[in-house]
Amino acid sequence: MVTINGEKREDCEGLSVTEMLKREGYETSRIAIEINGVIISKKEFNETLLHSGDSIEVVSFVGGG
Repeated sequence: MVTINGEKREDCEGLSVTEMLKREGYETSRIAIEINGVIISKKEFNETLLHSGDSIEVVSFVGGG
């Protein structure tokens, strides 16, 4: 089980960050990802796999003023 933004999920183990983001409906151009307290660069999204016990924070950037 992984935790995404505080929500426990069983269906994301073994997915890459890219696959998880697509499944969750995120636009990858305007986000930052932190896994277990470490920020993951966009070039690592495809090769970084999610494992049981991982805590993922997805932060979306929103423009405005």
